[in-house]
This record gives sequence, structure tokens and C-alpha cells, in this order.
Amino acid sequence: MKLISWNVNGIRAAVNKNAFEWVKDAKPDFLGLQEIKASQHQIPAEIYALNFKEININSGDRAGYSGVLSLSNFATTTSKCLFSSDDECGRVLEHRFKDIVLFNIYFPNGQKDDERLNYKMRFYAEFLEYIKELKNSGKSVIICGDVNTAHAEIDLKNPKSNKDRSGFLDIERAWIDELLEAGFIDTFRHLYPQTIKYSWWSYRFNARKNNAGWRIDYFFISENLLPNLKDAFILNEIEGSDHCPVGIEIDI
Repeated sequence: MKLISWNVNGIRAAVNKNAFEWVKDAKPDFLGLQEIKASQHQIPAEIYALNFKEININSGDRAGYSGVLSLSNFATTTSKCLFSSDDECGRVLEHRFKDIVLFNIYFPNGQKDDERLNYKMRFYAEFLEYIKELKNSGKSVIICGDVNTAHAEIDLKNPKSNKDRSGFLDIERAWIDELLEAGFIDTFRHLYPQTIKYSWWSYRFNARKNNAGWRIDYFFISENLLPNLKDAFILNEIEGSDHCPVGIEIDI
């Protein structure tokens, strides 16, 4: 099964750039999109024309902001955010099938101010407790999305100059440490421990052209799924957003 995640930074803008042409050739079984910035009635017809069997949307309450959308070729029982009452932005879709819980999440960005960073850390903490409970109850867990934090120095071009910037703060990176210590696997880094690849580039300073990026988009899996993991990948060649798609191939 091929699962792909992509922060599209505006689904209507991405469609206008013909940014979904690659999907027909890639043939993912699941495509999780973040930061769609659209309500349900604003989803372009081109998305439905991709002919996935199931489409789920959490666009939140704030127009033109955040939002996640999942396309799948298998049936799921789908919920919005169950671990926090504070999901007015539409950040979470939770899909259950077999004994698996699959999350499509747009995690908060903490760069605006201290209040926003505190919100990001609360969201992180609540989510971690929730998935630990799921894992302890015998569920297999898959998490995909824009985590908005680079974990290690290998995961961004300029770690030293960004050490005091949200997205690479010690407290944010420590949360990923906690996630791994709780029995979750960073699929790309597990399979490719020394490979330098990024998933996001600023629109400024020709960052993408110069490959001055950050790896902030992830697939994490619970450790009991590790024997089923076949590959992990970052599709740097796909344009249409300031992020590129990331994905895994896994037997489930």
C-alpha cells in the first residue's frame, strides 16, 4: 500500500498550477493533504476527478485557513480531532480500518509569538498522550502530515542560524525525541539515516532552487508496523507548493 502526505498550501492554488497531475501516475492508496485553505464547497472538481473511492474533509471554522483533506481507495471510519477540543482550524482527520489508526494532521506553526508556541506545544502533548493510549490498547498507528519541526541538524540546511527559531527549538525537537522514545518510528530517517532531503523551502531567497530547505513533513509508524515497512520517500521533484509530498510503502 502506498500512502502519501502533502501540505499543498492552498488546494485551489495548487490545482490552478496543475499540481496534481503526478497523482495519476503515482497511484497512491491514500493521499493526505494539509493546509487546504478551503471549505467543502470550495474543493475544486479536479480533486474529485482523481477518482479516489473516499474523500474526507476537515476545513475547520476559520475561512481560508489551515484544513486537511484525505483521499483513499479503502473504506475507513473517519473522525475529526478526538484528543483536543481546540480544533477550530481543522487540523486533524483520524481514519480507522482493520486495527490501524491513520492520522492526517497539520500541526501548528509556533513562529508568530510565545502564545502560538505554547499552543503548538499543548497540541503536541495532547496528541502524544492520545496515540500512546492507542498504541497501548493494541492499535497500530500511522501519522502523516506537516509536523512543523525539523528533528535533527541533518534535517535542515542551516541549523546553526535557525537554533532560536520555532521549528528547530530545543523544546520542539525534544517532543520528537519523546515520540520516538514512546515507540514510534520516523520512517524516512529509519531507512535513510544519512540521506539529506528536505520537504519544505521558503519562497524567499531562491531557497528551493538552492535546496536550502527543512524536512518538516513526516510519516511516523508505531514500532509494531516496522516489519511491514517497505520504503519511505520524499518527492522533491513535485512542485505546486512550498512543500513537496512525502510517503511510505507499507504492507497493511
